[in-house]
Amino acid sequence: QVQLVESGGGLVQAGGSLRLSCRASGRSFSSYVMGWFRQAPGKEREFVAAISGSGGISNYADSVKGRFTISRDNAKNTVYLQMNSLKPEDTAVYYCAADKSLVTLRSNYWGQGTQVTVSS
Repeated sequence: QVQLVESGGGLVQAGGSLRLSCRASGRSFSSYVMGWFRQAPGKEREFVAAISGSGGISNYADSVKGRFTISRDNAKNTVYLQMNSLKPEDTAVYYCAADKSLVTLRSNYWGQGTQVTVSS
C-alpha cells in the first residue's frame, strides 16, 4: 500500500516557476515508477511526466518538454516536478501517481492533487 501527498501548488504569473513535491508513505519507494498527471477544468486528466524507480529514465508530454523536470529522492520517498516558464494553459490540478510498472490513468495509487494556477 502506498499513500501519496502532493504539495507546492499555488498561484504564479506566466513565465514563473513552481516546484511540486509528492511524498510517499510505505515501503520500497524505489521499486515504484512515479508520475505526474494534471487535470484542467472541463478536461480529462492527462499525463505530464514519469520517472523510473532509480531515477535514470524519465519521459515527458510534448506540451511540457524543455520546461518541466521530474526528479526523485529515494532517501526521502519524494518525487518532484520542477515547472519553469509556466503558461496559463498549465493551470490544472496536478496529481502524482505510483505504479510498479508504467504509470497510467489506471494506476492504483494517487495523491489528492494540488492546484496550480498560472495567471496571464
